[in-house]
Amino acid sequence: MTSSDTPPRGPVDSSRVPRYAGPATFARLPRLDETGGETDVAVVGVPFDTGVSYRPGARFGGNAIREASRLLRPYNPAQDASPFALAQVADAGDIAVNPFDIGEAVETVQEAASGILDSGARMMTLGGDHTVALPLLRAVARRHGPVALLHFDAHLDTWDTYFGAAYTHGTPFRRAVEEGLLDTSALSHVGIRGPLYGKRDLDDDAKMGFGIVTAADVLRRGVDEVADQLRQRIGDRPLYVSVDIDVLDPAHAPGTGTPEAGGLTSRELLEILRGLADCRVVSADLVEVAPAYDHAEITAVAASHTAYELTTLMTRQIAAARETPPDARRGAD
Repeated sequence: MTSSDTPPRGPVDSSRVPRYAGPATFARLPRLDETGGETDVAVVGVPFDTGVSYRPGARFGGNAIREASRLLRPYNPAQDASPFALAQVADAGDIAVNPFDIGEAVETVQEAASGILDSGARMMTLGGDHTVALPLLRAVARRHGPVALLHFDAHLDTWDTYFGAAYTHGTPFRRAVEEGLLDTSALSHVGIRGPLYGKRDLDDDAKMGFGIVTAADVLRRGVDEVADQLRQRIGDRPLYVSVDIDVLDPAHAPGTGTPEAGGLTSRELLEILRGLADCRVVSADLVEVAPAYDHAEITAVAASHTAYELTTLMTRQIAAARETPPDARRGAD
């Protein structure tokens, strides 16, 4: 965490350096070493996809999101905030994990995340596959206690095992419930759709405490009503947000490992996130971007804007806690 007396170092000025030039940090923000090793929000990559059950490639997702984020600008009109002026955001690089040993990879992510969170920073993690949500939740719960979870996904990810493996991209939230990492009175899936293995999948999920807002619910009820329902369920609890990019319809996110028809539009996802402004987001992840299947960078662009909205939520909350004016419009376009 940075001192509130130190002005944040913002993105590279695109009026002086073209967007396509220079290193592709998230939103062209400084690296963590360029802020003296201190930050309020650390953007961290986890290039790992050994836990996938279908198409691989999400290990390259973090850097694809960074490249697409070159087009992000410092003022967010939808939230009426300049997120990179409200608090320090820095790109902390990648957590290097063993691609051949899921157990070791999980431990490595947990240890690295704990170190970042212990500094007082929040995390915006770019995956990687959804396996990484479990060690991230372990680190967050170690700091905050059991947290509320808002999970955007086409799939439940509360299955027990795949091929006898307990740690995969389809099992993180069952493990998180079993380990007591989550506040089971405030768990929500959003965007669920598509075929399941059986009705028991839904029964087991409900027993763990999850509420479900399907993709069809978002269509029929609208984003404002959905966001209001989620805010009421979350309350003032510390909140972890986990976004699998396949929550979006393949028309909006073709570059992912397990696409399902009938998903959210990118506009719906962004508007629901903006509706969480009063929620206490302590960290977030964005996973399952697989650029090998992403023609014209459609998925990476949607993912970069999703990470931007989540980062804005966190910096606004940090600024409010410091009694910083909410509309600090500094930084170059």
